[in-house]
Amino acid sequence: MQQTNMHKTIDRFLFWSSGLMAAMALFSIMWLTVVDVSGRKFFSSSVPGGLELTEMLMVVVIFAALPLVSWRNEHVVFDTLDPYIPHWMRGIQARLVHLVCAGAFAFLARLMAQRAERFTEYGDTTVHLGLAMAPVAWLMAALLLVTGLAHLLLVAIGSPATGHAAPAQEGSA
Repeated sequence: MQQTNMHKTIDRFLFWSSGLMAAMALFSIMWLTVVDVSGRKFFSSSVPGGLELTEMLMVVVIFAALPLVSWRNEHVVFDTLDPYIPHWMRGIQARLVHLVCAGAFAFLARLMAQRAERFTEYGDTTVHLGLAMAPVAWLMAALLLVTGLAHLLLVAIGSPATGHAAPAQEGSA
């Protein structure tokens, strides 16, 4: 019972933090596109730096969605071999996969933090708007780390219900 409450609490936190961040960024892209296309159509002028803004917002959409998608097990799953894995081994397999994912995301977070440090050191900015690139890279590193921590938690406390459909039982209608 307590494990279920912990899953729900973490799910709610990720939904209202990273999920909302991804949704707001996607909503901003939508309106930026509407304004940009309307400006080109009716005023022969696009939004200055619109492409740069869209690129930065896409980064937020993708990286902010990662922790929630990982926590809910809603990522792409390769399950061709599942019928050949004994039922008793599936929990071990899931924990092993989450452990590998935690390590991979932690490694990627470290690489992105190094890149962010370099952006900060050199003062890298976008071409047209002159926006600093370091804050976006730091956000990417933080969200990769949160995703790695989500996978690590799933190793420790187990996975909630998976986001992919269970394989059909042979002979069931």
